[in-house]
Amino acid sequence: MTVSVAATKSAYEQLTAKLRVIGSLQQCEALLNYDRMVFMPQSQETAQARGAQLSALASVVHEKTTDKSLFQLLEEAEKDLPKEDAEAPRVLELTRKTLEENSRVTAELAARKAKHGALAHSSWAQAREKEDFALFVPALTTCFEIAKEEAAAKRTDESVTLYDQMLDHFEPGMKMERIDQVFEEIERALVPLLERVRNSETKPSITPLEGTFDIDMQKKVCKEVVTQLGFDEARGRIDVAVHPFTSSASPADVRITSRFSDNEWQMGLLATIHEGGHAMYEQSLGKSGLEIDQALSMGTHESQSLFWERMVAKSLPFWKWITPKLNEAFESFDYTPEQLYDAVNAIKPNNCIRVEADELTYPLHVLLRYRLEKEIITDKLTVEEIPARWNELMKDLLGVQVPNDSLGCLQDIHWSAFAIGYFATYLLGSSTAAQLAYYCEKDIPDMYALIEKGQFEPLKAWLTDKVHNHGRRYKSLDDLLEAQVGEKLNPKYFIDYLEEKYSKLYNC
Repeated sequence: MTVSVAATKSAYEQLTAKLRVIGSLQQCEALLNYDRMVFMPQSQETAQARGAQLSALASVVHEKTTDKSLFQLLEEAEKDLPKEDAEAPRVLELTRKTLEENSRVTAELAARKAKHGALAHSSWAQAREKEDFALFVPALTTCFEIAKEEAAAKRTDESVTLYDQMLDHFEPGMKMERIDQVFEEIERALVPLLERVRNSETKPSITPLEGTFDIDMQKKVCKEVVTQLGFDEARGRIDVAVHPFTSSASPADVRITSRFSDNEWQMGLLATIHEGGHAMYEQSLGKSGLEIDQALSMGTHESQSLFWERMVAKSLPFWKWITPKLNEAFESFDYTPEQLYDAVNAIKPNNCIRVEADELTYPLHVLLRYRLEKEIITDKLTVEEIPARWNELMKDLLGVQVPNDSLGCLQDIHWSAFAIGYFATYLLGSSTAAQLAYYCEKDIPDMYALIEKGQFEPLKAWLTDKVHNHGRRYKSLDDLLEAQVGEKLNPKYFIDYLEEKYSKLYNC
C-alpha cells in the first residue's frame, strides 16, 4: 500500500506549505511591479502588456488563496494545534483573517484591480509630466471605485466604516478614531510652534544645499552611508526612480530606489537613508515565508525609515560624522557640521512637495492627504474636486500657493497604486520613531556618541530586538510598543522632540 506524502503530514504542515507557495507568487508580483516602476518602458502599450501579466498572476494568486482546501486544512489545524510550535495559534489567526478577507473578493475584482493598477500608474505618470490632473481623473475615479468595492467586500461588520477597513489593510488594529486622537494632539502642538518659527528673526542658512553636485559622486556617498548604517547590498540593490520606494521579494532580496538632482545633494542622501531604513527592517524579518514574519504595519515600517532619516541623520552627531565625507566628495564644498546641521533642518515655508518637506511642516502635508481621503471615501468630495480642495488645504495648513498640479495633487503615486488609507501611516511612523529614539537612548546612553563615530551596529541591533524580530506577532503597533517599551503610541515624544529642536534652532 502506497501512502501519499500529504497523508503523512499534519493539516498544519500541509496548510503552511500551501501558504508558502502563495507567498512566493506574491513575491513574483512584487518583482514585476518593481520592474514596472524602475526599468520597464513607460509606453501605454507596455503598460497594457504588464497589466495583463499582473492580472493573470493575480488570478492565480486569488484562485489559490480562495481554494476551499485551505479552509478545510485551517479548520483541521485549529482543532489539532501542533504542540511543538508555540507560534501556531498566531499563524492560524493571521491566516484565517487573510483567507476570509480574500474569499470575499471575487476573482474578477482581483484581476480588474491588478490590470487597472498598471494603467493607472501610466495615466498618473503622463498627467504628472503634463501638469494636468484632468488627464488622471478617469483612472483615479476607477481606483477609488475599486478600492471602495474591495473594502465593502472584505468587511464582515457593517458598523466598520469603509475607511476603517482600508486603514486596517495598512495599519491593523488602528482605527480612524484612534488616529484622529493622535493627529489632533500633534496638530494642536505643531501649528503654534510653526507660527513661532516662521515669525522668528533667526533664519538658518541653506547655502550649503546650493550649488552643483556630481550625481555619480552622490550615488557613491549614499551607497557608502546606507551600507554603513546596516543595509546589506549582498541581499539587495539600489536603483533610481521618480518616487523613491522599497520593494521586498524576500529578506534575501530587498531593493531600494532613490532620486538625485545635480543642483542639490540633500534629497538623494536623505531619501536613500529613508529607504535604507525600510530595507533593513525587511532584511531583518524572519525567513519562515509565512505572514507572521512580515512587517507588522506600514506605520511600523515608517518608524524604521524615519528613525534613521530623522532621529539619526538629522542629528548634529551624524553631521559630525558625515561632514568630512561630503567635504571630500564635492568640489568647492567646505562646511562645518554645525552649518550642515542647520541647513538640513531649516524649514521650507514655501515647499509644495511632501517628500522634500522639513520635519516641522511634514505632519501637515500628511494631515492634508488624510483629510482628503476621508472626504472622498465618505462622498464629501469628488475626484474632480481634488485639485481645488488640495490647493485650499495647502494654503490653510501650510500657507503655500500651489503653482501646478504636478507640484500639488499629482506629486504622490499612492492613489494610483490603490494605497488608499496609507498616508496616515507616515505620521504614525514619525511619532513612533521619536518614541523609539527616546527609549533607545535610555537603553544605549551613549547612542549619539556612537552615531558621531559612525558606529551604528548597536542601534540596528536594538531596533531588530524591539521591532524587526517580532514581525506580526503583535496585533497592532500599540500592542508592540506597549510590550517592548512599556507604553502605547504616545505623540508626546514627537512633539517634545520638535519643540526642543526648532525652538533652539530658530531661537524662539
